[in-house]
This record gives sequence, C-alpha cells and structure tokens, in this order.
Amino acid sequence: MSRGRLPSAGFSITVRIQVPADASAIGRLTTAVGDAGGVVTAVDVVDSDPTSVVVDVTCDTADSAHAEQVVDILEELPGVEVRKVSDRTFLLHLGGKIEVTSKVALRNRDELSRAYTPGVARVCLAIANNPEDARRLTIKRNTVAVVTDGSAVLGLGNLGPAAALPVMEGKAALFKRFAGVDAWPVVLDTQDTEEIINVVRCIAPAYGGINLEDIAAPRCFEIEARLREMLDIPVFHDDQHGTAIVVLAALTNALRCVEKAISDVRVVVCGAGAAGTAIVKLLLREGVGDVVAVDRAGALHRGSPAVNPNWEWLAQNTNRSNIQGDLRTAIRGADVFIGVSAPNLLNGDDIATMAPRSIVFALANPDPEVDPREAREHAAVVATGRSDQPNQINNVLAFPGVFRGMLDAHATGYTDDMGVAAARAIADTVGEDKVNPTVIVPSVFDARVAPAVAAAVRAAAKGGQVVDSEVDSDVDAEVEGRTAVPGF
Repeated sequence: MSRGRLPSAGFSITVRIQVPADASAIGRLTTAVGDAGGVVTAVDVVDSDPTSVVVDVTCDTADSAHAEQVVDILEELPGVEVRKVSDRTFLLHLGGKIEVTSKVALRNRDELSRAYTPGVARVCLAIANNPEDARRLTIKRNTVAVVTDGSAVLGLGNLGPAAALPVMEGKAALFKRFAGVDAWPVVLDTQDTEEIINVVRCIAPAYGGINLEDIAAPRCFEIEARLREMLDIPVFHDDQHGTAIVVLAALTNALRCVEKAISDVRVVVCGAGAAGTAIVKLLLREGVGDVVAVDRAGALHRGSPAVNPNWEWLAQNTNRSNIQGDLRTAIRGADVFIGVSAPNLLNGDDIATMAPRSIVFALANPDPEVDPREAREHAAVVATGRSDQPNQINNVLAFPGVFRGMLDAHATGYTDDMGVAAARAIADTVGEDKVNPTVIVPSVFDARVAPAVAAAVRAAAKGGQVVDSEVDSDVDAEVEGRTAVPGF
C-alpha cells in the first residue's frame, strides 16, 4: 500500500497569515500544517499591532493539490485570515534564472575601442589566420551549448521547446555554480533528426562542447553519434552518460557496503531508453556479472521483437540467462535494481524477493519506482533521485566536472574512459572509510567533487589522445595565446 507522496521543497509555499496576538496562535498554525502532512521550514513575523500578528509560514508540500489542502485547513482555523499564498518555485523562476554579464569594463572610449571596433578587428584577423586561436581569444574556451528539442523533458514527456527552457536554464546555472563553465540554453523548435543535427553543426563554432539534453530515445542516439562524427568538440548526452556515470559511482560504493564484487552481481535496469541503455553499456564495460534490461514489454531477451536498433542491441548483449517476463519476474533473486523509468512500479514485497543484501536505486522523479521507505525494509542500500532522501543520485555530481575537464584538456570528444574515470573520482570523494548504507555518494554541494572529476577527465582525455593541444593551466593558455597573435 502506498504511504503517499513525500513533501518536497519543489512544492514549497509561503502563506501570509494574520492571527490574533495571543501566545499560542503561531503554534496552532504549525500544528495545523503538520496535521495536514506538510513540513514547516520557516515562520517569520512580518508585522504586528496590539491585537494581531502577521506571519509568513513557509512549508513543504507533496504536490499542488496538497498545497491547496494545507491552505484550506489554515483558513478554517478560528481567527485566522489568509492574506496571500506564494509558490516559492514559481517565484524563483520569475524572469528566468540566468543572465549574461560582461567580463570587461566599458567605461570610456579607450576600453570600447579595444573591446569592440576598431581593436577587435585585429583579433578577428588573428583567428582567421589561425582558427585554433578561437579557443584562447573567445568564449569558446569555456562555453557549452545546452541543446534540447523538448521531446523528453524530465519525466514529463514531450512538452516542446518553450516548456523545456526552465530546465535548460537550470542546467546552465548548475554548470556555472559547480564548475565555472559558461553554458547557454539552445532550445530548438523542431524534432526532426536531420534539422537538429544541422542546426547544432552550424552553431558549434561558438562552443567548446555540446550538452544534449531531454531529447527522446531512440532519436537521441543517432543525433549524438552523428554529431560526434561531424564535430571537433565533445558531444555529451547528459541523460545518457551523466546518469550512467553517477549510477556507476553510487554502485561502486554500494557494493563496498554489501561486500559484493561487480563481477558477481546480477543487475536489473528498468527503463531501456537513453539513461537505461547508457547505464547498461557502462556496467558491461566494467565487467558486471549479468544485467537485464526491462521496459514496458518486459525483460529484453533473445527473441524479443526488434522494436528499434537500441532494444535489439540490448536483447543480444544482455540477459545471459534469457529471463523472460515482467519486471517483478526479472528482479527475483537480483542483487541490484536500477530504475530510470516511471513511478510506483514496485512495492516492498517485490523488493523482498531480491537476493540478500540487495541494492535498490529507484531514480524516477519526483516519485520513484518504489517507495524508498518500503524498499529500506528489505534492501541493504537504497538510493533515489530526490534531494530529501539519503543517497541522492544526481547528474550534477558528474556533468559540471566532466565538461570542466574536457574544456581544460581541449578535448575533441567524449569517451567511456572519461566516464569511468569520472565515476571513480565521484566514488572516491566519499572515501572508503566514510562509506555506509546512507552515504554512498558525496553531497552535490561537496566542493571537492567537480575538481576531482575534472582532474580525472583531463587525465583520461590526454591518455586517450582525444585532445587537440595540451593546456595545463590558464597561464599556459595565455602564453600560447600571446605567441599566436600578431603584434606582441
């Protein structure tokens, strides 16, 4: 039986309320919110007079309907007047979340003449003579395009480009916050594969990397593969590779907790789309004992209909025992469950059929494949994609550092070696002496993560020869830039 959705900061509201000026009034408000299933996170006094107090009560709720229920209950309290209700998530998005700022001052004609015409012409000519100077003399050295067609926005489906923009803005903000990478949303009003490829090819000269985001499978596989062939900068589909990197990092430490080797475990991956396929491929590369991919049609096996080339590949390269049947059948006796699919597919009784000391990664958002509270009654390690639960498996642990490393190395492409190196860096940031069933990944705010991932990716890039030049520091870049530019 479902225990109901968990309150989340994603549905946080602030209710401005006038109450009588008596000692117990505010306490009645917080009690009412708690009785309604909300979680009070702040109470602030806004105004007062001899007979009344105006307070802002901020609380987390489970969804929009639950927020309305909380407000209704507050309004029913004697002497209470609800003046205003603010949705804190919508307030945060007003006017967008990112902006462009200038790195140079433009205070007088002298500065304007060097930043723009006539001085900028000399830089243009230098780049025309030596196109590689674009990496040193323009934003290209530190800029990533976050590209989407809006066809697979979060777990919400095909919402189109305009509705995808808030996610892409958030992605750009995360790039800057965690790795100092300048990223910009590129939302495309087309879902035609050829058009997407051509548009990205045409805009690529301005960027040092392309981050594909929220593009539906199986189209995303072809788009990424063909752009990689065309471009001399990294093309990275975060829904695939970012997810796979963080899952491998989390699994590395989870297996340490249960004292199992990756070569000995059977893993069930629910969801054979972009994320699930990338996870499977990275696990196979790391020598997993066996992995079974499950989608709506059930376990993919030899003999499964070839719905698309991706499913056909999975059917031929996974599921050594050729297990057939639905998800519940597939997880019986499995050591690890990884869900990147849809909410509420399993319950605690299903998890109980897994192998002893099992591991459950239920990553569907906002509601996981199985209630984590039920899963913890039977599994040794449980992780979700939620920030309000232990062991949040979040792509922000990977993609900022991965791109920081690729940009610094002037990488011309992304490789699985980089992904494995990034995963090991994330896992090792926790520290083997710190790992336990509730701490298998570092906090997304751990300042050590992005630098560690970037360093690992730089080393993998140079070792794998996917670089067009070696730049070990900003100082080296400045020296190289000077020697390449006429007039110095």
